[in-house]
Amino acid sequence: MAATNLQGRDFITLMDLDREQVETILDTADDLKRKWIRGEPHRLLQDKSLFMLFYNTSLRTRNSFEAGMTQLGGHAHFLQPGAVYTPALPGDEVAYSTERVADVARVLAEMGHATALRIYGKPTGWLYGKGDQIVREFARWSRIPVINMEDDMYHPCQALADVMTMREKLGELRGKKFVMSWAYSGSVEKPLAVPQSAILGASFFGMDIVLAHPEGLDLDPNVLQATKDNVRRYGGSFELSSDMDEAFRGAHVVYPKAWTAQDTSGKTPMDPEKAKKIFEANKDWLCTKEKMALTDDAIYMHCLPADRGMEVTDEVIDGPNSVIVEEAANRMHAQKGLMALIM
Repeated sequence: MAATNLQGRDFITLMDLDREQVETILDTADDLKRKWIRGEPHRLLQDKSLFMLFYNTSLRTRNSFEAGMTQLGGHAHFLQPGAVYTPALPGDEVAYSTERVADVARVLAEMGHATALRIYGKPTGWLYGKGDQIVREFARWSRIPVINMEDDMYHPCQALADVMTMREKLGELRGKKFVMSWAYSGSVEKPLAVPQSAILGASFFGMDIVLAHPEGLDLDPNVLQATKDNVRRYGGSFELSSDMDEAFRGAHVVYPKAWTAQDTSGKTPMDPEKAKKIFEANKDWLCTKEKMALTDDAIYMHCLPADRGMEVTDEVIDGPNSVIVEEAANRMHAQKGLMALIM
């Protein structure tokens, strides 16, 4: 473990970290997971409070943070969707149901030790970057760490769990082929946060990354550039593909998941009709046992919830190569490592 001090740091995107810092979080998570398995107390955050603002519903994120804080000796306050004023940025039209981010962030900082937010999609009007802007506005005004529990650009906590799971299942990741692939869904309301954070996470560890998707489903060029920069710095490779079968060939990890057609400049909201047209033209982008047979006995990953029968067949997601349960469980362990270090 590197001698890296992360105390007091915000955690908004992996783009803000280097490999030593990511490894320090993961090594801490591994240590705390061993303690949890052995039943050893590890109350590193005794009497500390985490405020969780959810503007989107949640299963894994809420419970992994709540359980993790309890095991670390602290408490997570769940501020449920619909019971919290919509955050307003400077220049936003103020309504009776809004409260300026600056006020919320400063008040919570007087009462606890970290604030975590989840905001994307409908609460932001599907305007790309608006959720991330709100998270960063909280960080600007808060004197305690701010954790991104998923915005419309990044899901760094999921990426930590993804890498933690891959290290457990594959050992050394250098030279392993990681495929982040779009997959068909009947719903077009799918943010870009997971695929963007997944390729960023893999780029710290010398993996051979393939990003596969049909035309019109491009990710943020800034994220693609950051991934390329990490590959140059830490090794591995990065390539784009428009062929799901070819991308899967020889893979050690596959991560097929839907994301929407989004204007990543942030100038126009997501157009559901345009997205639906692209989705319906690519129904064959489905993870099946035939596609898995093209891989090098790859593990199947998904952040969940998965759209069964669309993104993936039951025989794959419930099959022997699926690691979705371990991946979901590692959300808690990875976040415990993170919170222990920054709080």
